[in-house]
Amino acid sequence: QVQLVESGGGLVQAGGSLRLSCAASGRTFSRYAMGWFRQAPGKERAFVAAINWSDGNTYYANYADSVRGRFAISRDNAKNTVYLQMNSLKPEDTAVYYCAADPNLIRVVTYKADYWGLGTQVTVSS
Repeated sequence: QVQLVESGGGLVQAGGSLRLSCAASGRTFSRYAMGWFRQAPGKERAFVAAINWSDGNTYYANYADSVRGRFAISRDNAKNTVYLQMNSLKPEDTAVYYCAADPNLIRVVTYKADYWGLGTQVTVSS
């Protein structure tokens, strides 16, 4: 069982930055692929970014086209935490941001992850 708790959301002006954190419980965090998703009002949940797990400290990140070059996902296995650094924020980035975990990266990027957090609100004002 894995529990995920997101934090770091808030209100920011367009062009600003935020760093979201997702703290995971459990001793096997390093063996989970992690992802970030977002859901804006009236819209479906959308993929934002994902990162694989690795035995050899080789990590690959995947990004939605809408955030590539502005957002960066990273993980700290010693802290059981995955981060989403968000730069050059736009009003259309406003959403509730969720993190997800699954041993299988494909399941993460296809919205089939076993574990989800409750989300953190990000609001970008124009």
